[in-house]
Amino acid sequence: MNLTLEAEAPASSATAESCSLEHYLTLPDHSMDARIAAARAKLGKSTILLGHHYQRDEVVRFADFTGDSYKLSKAAAETDAEFIVFCGVHFMAESADILARDSQQVILPDLNAGCSMADMAEISQVEDCWDTLARSGIAEETIPITYMNSSAAIKAFCGERGGLVCTSSNAAAAFRWAFARGKRILFLPDQHLGRNTGYAMGIPLAEMSVWDPWALQGGQTPASLQASRVLLWKGHCAVHQRFLPSHVDAVRAKYPGIQVIVHPECRWEVCQKADSLGSTEHLIQIVERAPAGTMFAVGTEIHLVNRMAHRFAAQGKRVITLDDTGCLCTTMYRISPQHLAWALENLVEGRVVNRIQVRKSVKQWARVALDRMLEIA
Repeated sequence: MNLTLEAEAPASSATAESCSLEHYLTLPDHSMDARIAAARAKLGKSTILLGHHYQRDEVVRFADFTGDSYKLSKAAAETDAEFIVFCGVHFMAESADILARDSQQVILPDLNAGCSMADMAEISQVEDCWDTLARSGIAEETIPITYMNSSAAIKAFCGERGGLVCTSSNAAAAFRWAFARGKRILFLPDQHLGRNTGYAMGIPLAEMSVWDPWALQGGQTPASLQASRVLLWKGHCAVHQRFLPSHVDAVRAKYPGIQVIVHPECRWEVCQKADSLGSTEHLIQIVERAPAGTMFAVGTEIHLVNRMAHRFAAQGKRVITLDDTGCLCTTMYRISPQHLAWALENLVEGRVVNRIQVRKSVKQWARVALDRMLEIA
């Protein structure tokens, strides 16, 4: 399975300096505000802007919809706009293109905005894993589930083999759906979300094995594969894996009575020490519903934590990061005001830049996997 990520050339060669990305990148952030607003006004309802929670403030404030992967996937599927400008990363823009109508075009302001977790599961590696399961006689009783943070090719792989996509919001529902159809789950590509979800559903750690794509037969034996109920791909989020159990101990010692809330992409040991865990949307809701005077240490990306701290300070709630060295998603950070202004102003002039297109052969089965996710949710 192959996919195409196309940065489309302008309809005619753009020589004007105003349409040169290099020129935009020399300008200060604040000088982009008026230009972005003006371009958005000119484009009107033809264009919708989606912004992930982890985007920098200078970008996300222009979004029509802000949320986590699941919320933005729904927004992308429901929009009537001709152009979907996705301030996120590659896999999110791919998912928007998969769900979009043929008449819609998806734009990623910076093609370098990828995801290290998604890159940890290559389609050839996943196909090799499946071949091993088939030789062991257990592929037919295994349901593949991929986290939203994966390539379109991986989503299509799961759709074609009876599986689906999930987010951190609906991972438990996806697990229940899969276990109603098979004996075992192959969970891609984040081992921590898979482990935390399985454990919360009562699956012992001993029944969740890790598939290492760089080891012979994934580092597993036929017996261990047979005994596993959840086969976890050896992948992780570089941001959330940085949080350690010692961070939880330290913040509790420094702030007695503080509530620790973390994203399920964090290590199992961290999640076990936390007061609560959940998706970005759920973490926000926990703070929203808390009484004034409550203090939270949040284990997730620093831009979201800082935004929560600012928002809830007026309500008498204090929000700090679980790790005060800060955990920045560097790939999300690539989408700058300059990239956004460049993409929008090119649209105003009739040029589509950085279009994301998934090959039709991949889109068919990836759409099946995403539709199953939307149905169970």
